[in-house]
Amino acid sequence: MKLEVLVTKEQLEAKTAELGKKITKDYKGKELVLVGVLKGGFIFLADLARKIDMEVMIDFISVSSYGNSTESSGVVRILKDIDSDITGKHVLLVEDLIDTGLTLKYLKELFNTKGCASVKLAAIMDKPDRRKVDLQVDYVGIEIPDEFVVGYGLDYAGKYRNLPEVYIIRET
Repeated sequence: MKLEVLVTKEQLEAKTAELGKKITKDYKGKELVLVGVLKGGFIFLADLARKIDMEVMIDFISVSSYGNSTESSGVVRILKDIDSDITGKHVLLVEDLIDTGLTLKYLKELFNTKGCASVKLAAIMDKPDRRKVDLQVDYVGIEIPDEFVVGYGLDYAGKYRNLPEVYIIRET
């Protein structure tokens, strides 16, 4: 396999700073809980949280819809739920990549039943060509083509998450 850079570290940093500034402005004076979608969202969540200039709570949810495949099964299973009481708080679901939209649509609907003041979505990358459901993404990062990508939290069978940039995997 050969890795080809699609999104540079500098592009990721610039977009994260831009999103952090907008989130700070939009949620000023409100109780905000960032909920990272594990495992892929943890790197973006860490970088984004440091760019938000206000107090935030951080929690995580772990879901599975891919397994070891490159295609979403469309069936979302919760592997770990959040630990925080989010009643009356504003929740921002933080994800690495929006692909089909099935997982985030499911999570948004789930969180809307938990008594939150609001539920919004943030993702550092978006593949709109792959969308299977209508999904409003409130804080969208970088639009990428329909390629299988790794790095910056994104994996293939558990590997490559630690790469600092986003790469397309090419077969050699």
